[in-house]
Amino acid sequence: MVKTVKLTPPLTDQDVEQLNIGDKVLVSGVIYTARDAAHKRLVDMLANGTPLPMEIQGQIIYYVGPSPARPGRVIGAAGPTTSYRMDSYAPTLIKLGLKAMIGKGKRSPEVIEAMKTYKAVYLGATGGAGALISQCITAAEVIAFPELGPEAVHRLEVKDLPAIVINDCQGRDLYEVGVKQYRRAATR
Repeated sequence: MVKTVKLTPPLTDQDVEQLNIGDKVLVSGVIYTARDAAHKRLVDMLANGTPLPMEIQGQIIYYVGPSPARPGRVIGAAGPTTSYRMDSYAPTLIKLGLKAMIGKGKRSPEVIEAMKTYKAVYLGATGGAGALISQCITAAEVIAFPELGPEAVHRLEVKDLPAIVINDCQGRDLYEVGVKQYRRAATR
């Protein structure tokens, strides 16, 4: 049965174990942004023994490159980017305790296996809804790699940012299950 769950990082194993594909999630609290260029730098920092600019344990990373804020706004449009570009880096961060990622599109088998092994989830946000999602962001600050522009790492404070569980920590995939359910329904 699909449920709505409120999540506030830092997340625990128990927080993510309760989630199943298709569950609706409302995220409130501090999360971080990072896209592919920032992920490469974060993983390089780890390889060099350099401390990361944020705590990864229990955290959520939103795959977004927000547009500039208009006057009087905290942030510009903040829609999700395609997640597979982070797939070569995500298992490293999941192993360090990253508990959730927000983006759009499918994940690789390696990322799904890391989520099963280390108890993490992948949440989908609606592509094309960046202006609406930005209304859930109450504060935004660049904390690393400002030279990357919108792809810099941001610290966001969010209130009820909506997402759907696409991959749960049991390894299930909403995209695969949804297609199978649709095919069964279409043949009836």
